[in-house]
Amino acid sequence: MTPTSAATPVIPPVLAEVVRSGFVEGRHRGSLVLLGADGEVELALGDVTAPVFPRSTNKPMQAAAVLRAGLELSGERLALAAASHSGETFHRDLVQKMLAEHGLTAAELQCPPDLPLDPVEAETYLAAGAVRDRVTMNCSGKHTAMLAVCDVNGWSKETYLDPGHPLQRLVHEVIEEAAGEPVTAVGTDGCGAPLMAISLTGLARAYRHFVLAAPGTAERRVADAMRAHPEYVAGTRRPDTWLMRELPGTLSKMGAEAVQAVALPDGRALAFKIDDGATRVLGPVLARALTRAGVTAPVLDRLTEAPLLGGGVRVGEIRATL
Repeated sequence: MTPTSAATPVIPPVLAEVVRSGFVEGRHRGSLVLLGADGEVELALGDVTAPVFPRSTNKPMQAAAVLRAGLELSGERLALAAASHSGETFHRDLVQKMLAEHGLTAAELQCPPDLPLDPVEAETYLAAGAVRDRVTMNCSGKHTAMLAVCDVNGWSKETYLDPGHPLQRLVHEVIEEAAGEPVTAVGTDGCGAPLMAISLTGLARAYRHFVLAAPGTAERRVADAMRAHPEYVAGTRRPDTWLMRELPGTLSKMGAEAVQAVALPDGRALAFKIDDGATRVLGPVLARALTRAGVTAPVLDRLTEAPLLGGGVRVGEIRATL
């Protein structure tokens, strides 16, 4: 019996290849969706309707839930609540300030102790004799905001990461509204927070929803804070920061396991995931996808740059193939 098309698994296409000394030594497969300004799918590579764990690309929705629940945040503080920050000094300092402002302590954070996400910052941090810390963990801004809103509402702070907690039920609701589809699975993210699965198409729709939301809504407030303070969303040496700084009005957020979501101010949006989780290909694939979306800007050249070294000199590159 011949299997139906619905039962036939989609083999993800190669989105990037690794070229060393002119020899293709590796390939990275994945799925990618591109929405036009009208919200319709203009390009679909791989299975863009299957559920994925968006990882930290869910953070804008989590931050919007915190606002809806009554926490007053704006500016850098709101950007940090939606961040996968690099652990630079200004990130750590603001997390500490936010904790103090809400009468909280770092010991109440339930994200795991970690080193700075940025490797340059991690070297400086370790050289100064510092050790893994909850504040340094890239999700500490989000966890601080979650704890603070629990305090505002009289909700349990001890169980704020439980999927059945009022805050996490609200996050679930915000994600489904923004994505325009139901959450199909709930897992646990690297920071310990509940992780809601949606499709790549739903993820792109969610980012489009945030940039087109009416001013003053929780979604628009999050998008505006992230775009105004991208260094707090990522860091001084991160592609999301470069993109939001150099393409005004763009909302961009990466996630672990090589997930990326972007929305342009006119409603064009994209989302992709590299199957093997290789974050080294995010920049080249993102640059090519934005080019396919009609974007032209010098920052795309910066994103594309992914050299391979041999003996300390450039001998190849990671290049997008879509």
